[in-house]
Amino acid sequence: MVGALGFGGYTRPVPAEQIAHNLAYINWTILTGLAFGSLAAGVIGRARTEAPRGYLAFTALCAAGFAGIAYLSDSGLPTDLPGSRIVTDPTFETPRRLALLAMGGLALIELVALLRRAVTRLPGMAGVAAGFAALLFGALSWGGGLPQAIPFLVQLVVLGFATGGVFAAMVLGHWYLVSPKLGEAPLVLFTRLLLWIVGVQLALFVAWLAAGAGAGRTPFEPLVGQWALFVWLRLLIGLVFPLIVSWAAVKTAMTRSMESATGLLYINVGAIAAGTILAAGLYFGAGLLL
Repeated sequence: MVGALGFGGYTRPVPAEQIAHNLAYINWTILTGLAFGSLAAGVIGRARTEAPRGYLAFTALCAAGFAGIAYLSDSGLPTDLPGSRIVTDPTFETPRRLALLAMGGLALIELVALLRRAVTRLPGMAGVAAGFAALLFGALSWGGGLPQAIPFLVQLVVLGFATGGVFAAMVLGHWYLVSPKLGEAPLVLFTRLLLWIVGVQLALFVAWLAAGAGAGRTPFEPLVGQWALFVWLRLLIGLVFPLIVSWAAVKTAMTRSMESATGLLYINVGAIAAGTILAAGLYFGAGLLL
């Protein structure tokens, strides 16, 4: 599906080409989601479980790295999206970038606090708040006004929880390979949360599809037509399949089959990342909120 379709002298890129035009925005969505979601997972793991300090420190370090790369990615975003329905609002460009820097810096402070065995959890929680602010300013930048930006913000937050959460869960699975005496509670909690997050994504997909959310389409219209292939891939590969794999990961973690659970989470990293790419591509390419 390459090339273009012409309508009355206007050349409109086909879906694959349109997604390629918006790769910078898709990259921003993935990197910011990884930073936000993995830092949030670390904060939850520290507050609710006995997750190893080394794991929490590594997760904070990864979150800082992802946030730094996301900032660099943000600095190179194009000012317009050729052929896309999305119009950028430069008003929120500087606040968005400052929020990314703040998230990365606070993640590093959280890392130092963990290495020094400090009791405070404020840096991590503040970092998650900064990540939310980055997603908020992103939604305001590309949402097309406040009413439309709210559902897009919900989409970005859920994508971040899923993308960063599955990464953090996969990394935690590796800790069991070198720490066999570690209790199963941390991984069980993470896989259960991941199952719920993917379930929420699936529910939002159905709700937005039924409401015709995005680009003024009629209910269920995206299931057929020009973007149908990517919509179905988003549903089956990015939502249904990860939901099944997440359920299997919960069951294997509960029985302390940690190698199996880690393998399943590896598969889920790829599937959820693919779903995030498809969701971002559909939004920035066609204005579809799915």
